[in-house]
Amino acid sequence: MAKLVIVESPAKAKTIGKYLGRDYEVTASMGHIRDLPTSQLGIDVEHGYTPQYISIKGKEKLIKELKSQAKKAEQVYLATDPDREGEAISWHLASILGLDPSQPNRITFDEITKKGVQEGMAHPRAIDEDLFNAQQARRVLDRLVGYKLSPFLWRKVRRGLSAGRVQSVAVRLIDDREKEIEAFKPEEYWNVDATLSAGGKKFTARLATDAAGKKLLPKTEAEARAIEAGLQGADYVVAELRRGKRQKTPTPAFITSTLQQEASRRLGFTATRTMRAAQTLYEGVDIAGHGTMGLITYMRTDSLRISDEAVAAAKEYITGAYGAQYVCPYKRTWKTRSATAAQDAHEAIRPSVPALTPDEVDKSISGDTAKLYRMIWSRFMASQMADCQQDTVSVTVAAGDYRFRASGFTVTFDGFTVLYEEATDEKEKKETSLPPLEEGQVLRLKELKSEQKFTQPPPRYTEATLIRALEENGIGRPSTYAPIITTIIDRGYVEREAKKLKPTLLGRTVDGLMLEQFPDIVDVAFSAEMEKKLDLVESGKADWRETVDQFYQGFDASLKAAEQNMEGKKVKVPDEPSDEVCDKCGRPMVIKSGRYGKFLACSGFPECRNTKRLVKDTGGICPKCGQGRMLLRKSAKGRVYYGCERYPDCDFMTWDEPVPTKCEKCGATLFKKGSRLYCAKEGCGFETTVQKGGGQ
Repeated sequence: MAKLVIVESPAKAKTIGKYLGRDYEVTASMGHIRDLPTSQLGIDVEHGYTPQYISIKGKEKLIKELKSQAKKAEQVYLATDPDREGEAISWHLASILGLDPSQPNRITFDEITKKGVQEGMAHPRAIDEDLFNAQQARRVLDRLVGYKLSPFLWRKVRRGLSAGRVQSVAVRLIDDREKEIEAFKPEEYWNVDATLSAGGKKFTARLATDAAGKKLLPKTEAEARAIEAGLQGADYVVAELRRGKRQKTPTPAFITSTLQQEASRRLGFTATRTMRAAQTLYEGVDIAGHGTMGLITYMRTDSLRISDEAVAAAKEYITGAYGAQYVCPYKRTWKTRSATAAQDAHEAIRPSVPALTPDEVDKSISGDTAKLYRMIWSRFMASQMADCQQDTVSVTVAAGDYRFRASGFTVTFDGFTVLYEEATDEKEKKETSLPPLEEGQVLRLKELKSEQKFTQPPPRYTEATLIRALEENGIGRPSTYAPIITTIIDRGYVEREAKKLKPTLLGRTVDGLMLEQFPDIVDVAFSAEMEKKLDLVESGKADWRETVDQFYQGFDASLKAAEQNMEGKKVKVPDEPSDEVCDKCGRPMVIKSGRYGKFLACSGFPECRNTKRLVKDTGGICPKCGQGRMLLRKSAKGRVYYGCERYPDCDFMTWDEPVPTKCEKCGATLFKKGSRLYCAKEGCGFETTVQKGGGQ
């Protein structure tokens, strides 16, 4: 009789089944099979916070089939993902199938390759109760907050609202940043740059100090012009020249948070999109010449550890592809941020077979999975390569009573940068290319230019920078970053605007109420401490019920106090102003949020009940009728498209974005598709390419 192996997904079952052969039957639980009830709290607060788990609606048939298969099987192995959620799924499967959780029926695979599967099957273990209890404690905590706090928000703000323990902290971070931006007062300053020439080659040096070494940064145009006047007729002489060497070290292989950040910066992926592609790569894809296999190790990890075997395989590939000089001559190690040993159970995210290059994989897969595999493979390989070696030079140029500075470098050995360099969120100060210089050398002034600048407010969070902030503050864990962002957007507390995360008026209202009545819930330090306590549960150093109780007692007291403080009060969510005027009564229209998203409503409600669809004017004109504005619209599935405002009289629509640039041939609006711009006006046919850097 065959042995039964239960995993979460059919894709994973297919890959593992190929390696195990006929003696095993591999089936999928399709994720969780039990959870807390949706219609009630489902936690017995009076009796040790005991959860009341029930079968998830719609999975009754699947559970019946699993029971039947388990009854016939010689042995049942639970092979769900190697993390808290995976352990919880296995615990619930054991409970439903009547398995003893203390027996060695739990299998984990850090990579789904033949070797990884064989290694996992060779080391069955008991279900890790501590790991499960950490997941259970988080689930209970989140349920208590959600089910106790949401009704309070319904009564005091608006029906249908909900609140989450960790999500509330994320909203606060975003709202706090918005307050910083609003409170920011820009300060004027001026850069004074000298374009200089040496031996026919030009470079730019920036005003830095006076002759005594005091830092100079003109605050007004008058100050900048006075400096320019003081430089009239001055000789520009190389006063000091410093040469040095530096090494640039590669970044480590990805962990969950850095994978999501880099995919956001480099590929424009949301965290959810990244994890969906990573899950596919982990569970298995069909690769020509290799069959179905998992291409990467497990993707929910805090660990930077790399196995000796993987390091050896990487160095063998690097030697063959680039030469021995490109191999790091020692074993690199990186310090893991995580405080608990439990979180170092996995390796960093790496290709399961380092020799399998992206070019070879691209013959079998495409789209998100191919792009993400290339990034993971390149980053891992680069982490095992030699440092980039650079010669540096910095020059101080004396001119009258002022000193200018410039710096630059030349690469003497490219090392890992031949393959990969990390993307950045901020524009770094660029070093200039310097010609050969000698101290005492007189330089020729080509241009002296002063430019007005203003200090900038801190930028809004992107998904990448928010994930980094959550990680740095100890909020959430690898499996929670993507759901946190998805949840706060879906709830209408935060919206994306040009890839930046901006709090909505609803989000700001709720955050203000939470900060006033439940300061602990939205306190970053308090939430980070809660995460540490959950880690202690995972490592067996704390009792999960006591951990929940310590939190709940304070939360319950805050809830009761809030009810008293706000008795008879209700918080109004401000309406968002718009430029639209009501065509029925002439009053301004405001933007409101409803069940199906935002819409325009007359500010004269209830006297005037006029409403309109909320559309965004792109600035383009319809190429078909030549009259209607091109408006941004959304399909029933949420996909953005562009249509003429005169619909249905004019039925022009396109998925391609209108741009401000006009057609050189006929003057009509141009549309962007990939890297090209084209004119959609019938009979025109004009096309051009998008200039590098995003311009047209």
